[in-house]
Amino acid sequence: MQQNLQNKKGLVQTVFDQVYDQYDLMNDLMSIGIHRLWKKSLINMMNPSIKSKLIDVGCGTGDIAKLFVDYTKKDDNVTCVDPNYKMIEKGKKKLSKFPKINWIKASAEKLPNEKSYFDFYTISFGLRNTKDLNKAIKEAYRVLKPGGRFLCLEFSKIHNSILELIYKNYSKMIPIIGKYVVGKKDPYEYLIQSIENFLNQDELIELMYKNGFQKCFYRNLSGGIVSIHSGWKIND
Repeated sequence: MQQNLQNKKGLVQTVFDQVYDQYDLMNDLMSIGIHRLWKKSLINMMNPSIKSKLIDVGCGTGDIAKLFVDYTKKDDNVTCVDPNYKMIEKGKKKLSKFPKINWIKASAEKLPNEKSYFDFYTISFGLRNTKDLNKAIKEAYRVLKPGGRFLCLEFSKIHNSILELIYKNYSKMIPIIGKYVVGKKDPYEYLIQSIENFLNQDELIELMYKNGFQKCFYRNLSGGIVSIHSGWKIND
């Protein structure tokens, strides 16, 4: 399933080249810090054991990896993947006290990892930035062990009309905030457009089933501003 906006040549790469240095600050400003609670909800929902192997795709500067290491007290079972080299370098510096984390520059659609290796695959606010949703989800399925779990934290569709109106009006301010903090508003106009164009909760569930996952469900957070989608790889 191709995403038209993300397939414009060099667009996504250019967006994150422009925002990587203030990425964490802008996440805090755009979500009023709530993204940290959403990510903790993802880890709590995962409930990993000390031996669990995680691949976090579209890892950004490593928020999920840090929460995973804090939870398991081990950093040698974590692989962070992102298509943007500058973002990875920022993450390495941020998580320098966890030297055993494995950092890889790659796209979600073509992971260089072996088949049936990881217990958990996470992608946090990254799936909507992929060029091909089917390929990204197929790769998630491939690298997971039988019994492995796919967890996607992503902006979603709000079901409450009043909350939706408030959120849409607030979203219009985000490019203005971006221009003030980062000096550019275009990357944040893309981010808002990518959220508006992304699948709704049930459409993503359907795509997960189509690509092999079973026992799929989602949990809305903050009234559906974001949701966590979960699915299991049952067979190899």
